[in-house]
Amino acid sequence: MDRFLGAPICALLSLIDHLRGTRPVTAAPRRILVILLSEMGSLVLAAPMFARLKKRYPGASVHVLVFTRNRDLFDVVELTPRQNVLSLDDSSLTGFALDALRIVRTLRSLEFDTVIDCELFSRVSSILSYLSGARIRVGFHRHTQEGLYRGSFINRAVMYNPYRHMSQQFLTMVDAIDSTTVPVVKHPSPPEQSGPPPVSLPEDEVRQVGSRLLADFPGIGTRSLVLVHPGGGALPIRAWPLEYYRELCAGLVNDGHAVGVIGLSQDKPLGQGIAAHCRSPLCLDLTGYIKSVRQFVALCHRAALLVTNDGGPAQFAALASTPTLVFFGPETPVLYKPLAENVHCFYLSLPCSPCLTAYNHRATPCDGDNQCLKQISPEQVLAKAREILALRPAARTAVGKIAMKG
Repeated sequence: MDRFLGAPICALLSLIDHLRGTRPVTAAPRRILVILLSEMGSLVLAAPMFARLKKRYPGASVHVLVFTRNRDLFDVVELTPRQNVLSLDDSSLTGFALDALRIVRTLRSLEFDTVIDCELFSRVSSILSYLSGARIRVGFHRHTQEGLYRGSFINRAVMYNPYRHMSQQFLTMVDAIDSTTVPVVKHPSPPEQSGPPPVSLPEDEVRQVGSRLLADFPGIGTRSLVLVHPGGGALPIRAWPLEYYRELCAGLVNDGHAVGVIGLSQDKPLGQGIAAHCRSPLCLDLTGYIKSVRQFVALCHRAALLVTNDGGPAQFAALASTPTLVFFGPETPVLYKPLAENVHCFYLSLPCSPCLTAYNHRATPCDGDNQCLKQISPEQVLAKAREILALRPAARTAVGKIAMKG
């Protein structure tokens, strides 16, 4: 739909906008919509943007539009009041089409004056921004660059910058609201904050997750827990080789640490394969075990370390300040490194890396032989993991002791 219907719809709306002419905007925004549909990790990176919106426009009501499957994150991070979170069902083509009509009616009834479209690849988000009726429409625009055609009705067109972290580019979108330059924001945009918003879950909730883990896997005791996320999700090219994960987990188990392999239910073969390779009660298949982002953040409070491919778990672990090792290659940490101090990124910067960009809509030219990740050896990662675990043995097992008493 986005590819074959999105382009002509964007062209039609651009013509309509041209015929309507420019409508002057004189008042400060009073009702702002942020569109962040597709990636939960981007919601964490956008946290400084929400902080700047509240600081710059304290009297404005800020709403956000996300896919229904991503609404769970707002139970953890209060970027905006929960009643201001709008969701769009994308579980099926029919459901999406029907729900999109409902969303458009809702957006029109709320009378937004400003909309910020944070999507890089989507035409549907651009279409929704126009149909919202907002007079100020901020969004990424290709200008003279290659990239996705998203219409010419974006009247605060932000130039995508592959050399600036995404959190900084989201901040630029706030500055673009009042900008009159072409392209917008021809001045420095300092960071709003150095890391993600701190998340302090109730102690009882963290204890409950720890107690459940200990009840289901009593063998881990008070050992340091290392969480491992081997799945590549919708982009398997981003995954460090599975056999490397097996070697890493075996080495950590031999060191006496407990290892929990996390992921969605569909990642069960990965978890079972790693557990079978380690042949130890200290290696736990936790794929499908955690049912929400909130539970995952609570589990991160119990963990001493997370090892993961680039993706959402790395961003969520930053909310709990969990030390994290992240593999980059098809993507770059320059754009997507988690906003936390205790994050180490493995990245080789090969001539072909990164290959997933806004210019090719994440359609990699790689033949599947992702040497950018294969050349990161298990020995390197195990050495770094041991270094971190040696520095933080007690800080993360304390929660486990509380859970045992509970």
